[in-house]
Amino acid sequence: MKVQGRSWRTVWQPGDDPGAVWIIDQNRLPWEFAVVRLTGVAEVAEAIVEMRVRGAGCIGATAAWGMWLAAREAWQGGTFRREIFLRAADRLKATRPTAVNLAWAVDRMVVVAGSGDGGVERAWVEAQAISDEDAAACAAIGRHGLGVLRGLSEAKPPGGVLNVLTHCNAGWLAFVDHGSALAPVYAAAEAGVAVHVWVDETRPRHQGSRLTAWELGQQGIAHTIVADNAGAQLMQEGLVDLVITGADRVARNGDVANKVGTFLKALAARYFGLPFYVAMPASTIDGGLEAGVGCIPIEERGADEVLWVAGPDAEGVERRVRVASPGSGAANPAFDVTPAGLVTAFITERGVCVPGELACQLP
Repeated sequence: MKVQGRSWRTVWQPGDDPGAVWIIDQNRLPWEFAVVRLTGVAEVAEAIVEMRVRGAGCIGATAAWGMWLAAREAWQGGTFRREIFLRAADRLKATRPTAVNLAWAVDRMVVVAGSGDGGVERAWVEAQAISDEDAAACAAIGRHGLGVLRGLSEAKPPGGVLNVLTHCNAGWLAFVDHGSALAPVYAAAEAGVAVHVWVDETRPRHQGSRLTAWELGQQGIAHTIVADNAGAQLMQEGLVDLVITGADRVARNGDVANKVGTFLKALAARYFGLPFYVAMPASTIDGGLEAGVGCIPIEERGADEVLWVAGPDAEGVERRVRVASPGSGAANPAFDVTPAGLVTAFITERGVCVPGELACQLP
């Protein structure tokens, strides 16, 4: 996608900088657009843990490039140290346990490059392939989702604007390019569909108000930030036509792990008879997991994310401010699981399907 008119990916390996991977530092958005150079597995792991990169597809691609760096690090004194390579794989997989794309990409890199012979070159090719496939899958999600949004738009009175509610950030920043939940929005806007997006702020890290809103603004798409708990009221007032979110892991039965708060949006949508769509590449489906409720590991992040917020003050000076009662603690589950029965349909690079057909989307 474009930033100030220039096309970018979220993670890439520039040919003129051998031995390094570059990322967009999402922690510095929307106040500053900055890129960061990563030169080793430790730096890649830190970038994932600290959410300099985040989002299922972006994490997977970044981890793949991390395994390319691991292959380089495993060559010592003319010998491939497989134990170093596999240790790097374990380290990267432990950074974010909920998103399945991470382990999927790392395991794929181990199969391709784990033998050592020619592994560095094969690892580079495979990491590039994972990145390209992610971008292509998200572009296809946009094309398939366009049909959904166009159909809903055509059902509105002439001149009506299609109102989409989304949660967290499942745009191009969450993938290599294009995004999942926002890909149909981008495709619809490009096709001339009048669309407006309600953007959940998405506490506690504000991926909606910081990242989704920034993305939509860069693409010139109408949007409004709302508090996380405003969605049901907007639906009750007839101001929402559909909800569309991304996913971090989807079980074979269609249970969806996504940013905490997604389950509440699905419940409200069901109550008001609104469609609830989940958009994600097929690599997000965990083919080995039959059901997700009670089975998908839920990442518990630090309490400080809930108790404190950071950002620039009126003078532009970045500050960290406590927003909770002194002495109180906080729980911070990063994800929740939406039961498949609340999902209207999934949009993947292979088309639109209902939860019962999800297994057919697997490779």
